Amino acid sequence: MEQIIGEPMYLMSIRPQYSRMIFAGIKKYELRKLSGGPLIEEGAIIIVYSSGKVKSIVGEFRAGRIIVGTPEKVWSIVRQPGTGIRDDAWPYVRGAKRAMAIEVVEPRLYRRPVTLEEIRRIIPGWMPPFSYRRLREGDKTYELLIKRIRGKFLGENIEF
Repeated sequence: MEQIIGEPMYLMSIRPQYSRMIFAGIKKYELRKLSGGPLIEEGAIIIVYSSGKVKSIVGEFRAGRIIVGTPEKVWSIVRQPGTGIRDDAWPYVRGAKRAMAIEVVEPRLYRRPVTLEEIRRIIPGWMPPFSYRRLREGDKTYELLIKRIRGKFLGENIEF
């Protein structure tokens, strides 16, 4: 049985335009539709996989305030000036049974991205999560990638 790592940690796929806004300090909340998966805990580390044409693990942030409820309730809280949430995000959560907003705290862009091609050299066939997934000790993604990346993101270049 896999053990939970020291602090809650999740790997989350985020579209490139939104991940750029997060690491530029513009986007203060990340929105998610909920469909029965685990809720992100306040204080958790979110490892960001930038999807689309980027296809790379690019950085991380800490989850601050977690807001869960109907899409309308969550939207009314996060759609405020200065949150970086734009009107084009509403169609993503509209119609879901529940939605979650994760406050972005302490965003850290890694010295260099780790590309999907590099990841697949270490873990053949690796696929990023559709939305997000919890990382645990013993999980290949955590053991072979995330531990190495986080250990070096402020240090020398990462070699894969």
